[in-house]
Amino acid sequence: MNLKIIGLIAAATFATPALAQDAPENAPPAPNFTGFRVEVLLGWDHTEILDDDEGSIMYGVGVGYDIQTGRAVLGLEAEASDSNNNGCLNDLIQAGDRICVGTGRDLYIGARAGILVSRNVLLFGKAGYVNTRFTSEYDPGGGGAVTNAHSNQDGLRVGLGAEFALSRNAFIRAETRYTNYINGGDRGAILGAFGFRF
Repeated sequence: MNLKIIGLIAAATFATPALAQDAPENAPPAPNFTGFRVEVLLGWDHTEILDDDEGSIMYGVGVGYDIQTGRAVLGLEAEASDSNNNGCLNDLIQAGDRICVGTGRDLYIGARAGILVSRNVLLFGKAGYVNTRFTSEYDPGGGGAVTNAHSNQDGLRVGLGAEFALSRNAFIRAETRYTNYINGGDRGAILGAFGFRF
């Protein structure tokens, strides 16, 4: 379904006449949607982990490279993020025990395709590969040894968002995303980004 959305965006892009019109002499330079970009991310992550249904803050950094052709913008991107999402269950195997599971670092690489709906606003869809580390701690209770473990889970991430050019090189972005893991489980997030394009 998400690939269909991206396909529709691309089709609309090439079927629509170019935005460009002669700007007044005193108009500021047009925003630049081509080039290398860096950004900081902050948002809210929700992963169904044991008894945790509320989610937590997520944060990270990203890089990417975009090419604008007419109203279309195509790009590659990568991110590294983390969150404080965790949950615990008691009396799981025996009375008095406790297991806690949390999300760790999250690595993403993918592509996006978008269309300029105005001089400063880009709407886009994205898709790519994600690898997330999950950590766990088991306390058997009664003074028994606490054990810790971690596992890395691969998955597919898709998202939709809007990017607004503040100036020729600075931008902000709002995005919603969904991740489905190959071994089961999923997560959703909403986030904002602030960045610069060079």
